[in-house]
Amino acid sequence: MLSPPVEGILPAQADTLLSISGFGNFRYQARGLTQTLELIGESQQLERTINGRLIDLSVPSFRKYKTTISVSDEVEFPPLDGVYPGMEITVDCALYLCYPNGRAGSPSRDEVSGSSYTENGFTFYRPQLVMRVSTFQSRLDEWKRQIGWSLEAEEI
Repeated sequence: MLSPPVEGILPAQADTLLSISGFGNFRYQARGLTQTLELIGESQQLERTINGRLIDLSVPSFRKYKTTISVSDEVEFPPLDGVYPGMEITVDCALYLCYPNGRAGSPSRDEVSGSSYTENGFTFYRPQLVMRVSTFQSRLDEWKRQIGWSLEAEEI
């Protein structure tokens, strides 16, 4: 498994790779952070011809991502009062995408500044995505004093 260089993996003054801007000063300690990145449903339009051959009828402008970010075992509530569906945010992803080095290779999204590195003929980078919130949820385990939240968003 490839991994980013150990030195400088976290941005200065940060407790996590993930950064979300668009709803105030979003500072927190993210323990138990998970992030998924997948294609939106509208990006896929595969059909079979009368001969059974699978063809792609997708429209390239629908090649967008959606993400689910979940955090558990937090010690303080995140400043997410007023977060609502449709709100525009910028997500500096915690996860990496990669592309082949050379003439044919280039990132499909903007890179989080300072996040890229190369290894075994590929460049790895953390994408920066402009998105809209689709759902938000927070939770509390009172007895353990564990706070968690999740946010889903889709690329604009």
